[in-house]
Amino acid sequence: MPLSRPLVVVLGEVLVELSSTEPFAAGGSLRLGFSGDALNVAAAAAAGGARAVLMSRVPDDELGEALVLRCAELGVDTSAVVRSPGHHGVYFTHADPLGARQFAYARAASVGASLSPDDLDADLLADADVVVTSGITAALSGSAREAVRRAATLARRFVYDPNYRPRLTTASAAGDFLREIAPQAEVITPSWPGETTALLGLPPDMPPRDAATAALELGSRAVVLTCGADGAVVVQGDRVHQVPAPRAAVVVDQTGAGDCLTGTMAARLAAGDSLDEAVRLGAAAASLSVSGQGGTGHVPTLDETRRAAQSSDLPATQGN
Repeated sequence: MPLSRPLVVVLGEVLVELSSTEPFAAGGSLRLGFSGDALNVAAAAAAGGARAVLMSRVPDDELGEALVLRCAELGVDTSAVVRSPGHHGVYFTHADPLGARQFAYARAASVGASLSPDDLDADLLADADVVVTSGITAALSGSAREAVRRAATLARRFVYDPNYRPRLTTASAAGDFLREIAPQAEVITPSWPGETTALLGLPPDMPPRDAATAALELGSRAVVLTCGADGAVVVQGDRVHQVPAPRAAVVVDQTGAGDCLTGTMAARLAAGDSLDEAVRLGAAAASLSVSGQGGTGHVPTLDETRRAAQSSDLPATQGN
């Protein structure tokens, strides 16, 4: 990858992904892949035109080698990945086109969760055009949370996705950390109504535009409120802008769609696009991403994303 590309650094854990198109009780076959929000974001950023560097800890075993090779296939730079003894974090998922998915995790004390400030390349973080991490990373362990704090301090432009996971942390703790980190962020990307309700205590029926404006009071320079198939609401200063998403032509698996939006947005911000344009492309990329199985089952190219963003008449169907 040319070093002249805009630089996006993504901090977090990569998981082994075992996915099935059948419910767990059916005992169907599993597809081996790699996912986790950090990899999903980095892959989307690479496809979006950035040099995407992953900062993570990965086991130094054969499965770790396969993980690194998959990153390379996705165009993700693993030069900042730390290899060390230990076990992988794993999750099992049933991919339902309608979104009624099943997840089961085996990630406690994984190598990825042991990420710490000592693993960070401070110069790389300071040089990055955009640094991205999430509430998942912050919830993995005390050391990972300190790594997030350190990255936010070093970054020139910091993007934080709350990505609240009740199996990792409480809503109270996730909300407190969001309030702590938001003033250091260029952009925060809470989801509506799930995270605006759980983390910020806003009414679930509050209109997205009002919820996005309320989220801006946390102190970030901008808020991108993600609204699933309805796109996103962008708030900067006194300006509120609705960004629609093209309808997905095929829906196989919605895993990682929000990560695809975040990664594409980060890449386009790093390239100099306006926030509105970056989110417009991110929403289009997310709509395309649901046609693949798994978090990185389909990572659309920038050309595909631009074509989708220009179209507002994609038929909505469901895949198998």
